[in-house]
Amino acid sequence: MNQLSLANGFERSTRRTRRQAFLEEMLAVVPWDALAARIVPFAPAGTTGRPPYPVLVLLRVHFLQQWFSLADEAALEALHDIPVYRAFAGIDPGATGIPDATTILRFRHLLERHDLVTALLDTVNALLEARGLMVRRGTQVDAKLARSQSSTKNRTGMQPPSGTRPGRGSSGSSA
Repeated sequence: MNQLSLANGFERSTRRTRRQAFLEEMLAVVPWDALAARIVPFAPAGTTGRPPYPVLVLLRVHFLQQWFSLADEAALEALHDIPVYRAFAGIDPGATGIPDATTILRFRHLLERHDLVTALLDTVNALLEARGLMVRRGTQVDAKLARSQSSTKNRTGMQPPSGTRPGRGSSGSSA
């Protein structure tokens, strides 16, 4: 039995969300070990450097990306922000850490290089279809703050005449 780290120990929400229900169902329905076994022959062995993340963890992160339309950086942010995503992926940030965006990118490239992306998605979709289920992609909004353009209105709140805007020359013809 794994002991929870402090990173997961204080989450006591009792409300079960649709996202959580969906991910719990996917954990129960999808044959994750069989899918991971198809990837293991192509995965890095980890004989040098830091040990690689388990293929199963990265595979589940990949499916989170597909189901919730998350780019690599957005997936990283979501794993940090959303405990349900970490639980689905099998990540305990206090024990194993969270894969960075480059690790997520490299795993996706590994799947693409060996033509596994479509095969894995087709396998899962066929399995779900056989059970009368269908996955529709969700969206995750990546909000960012951006500086707005400075207003061209004058102090009275009116737009100045076209030839008198600051920084612009006269629009009339010169003699």
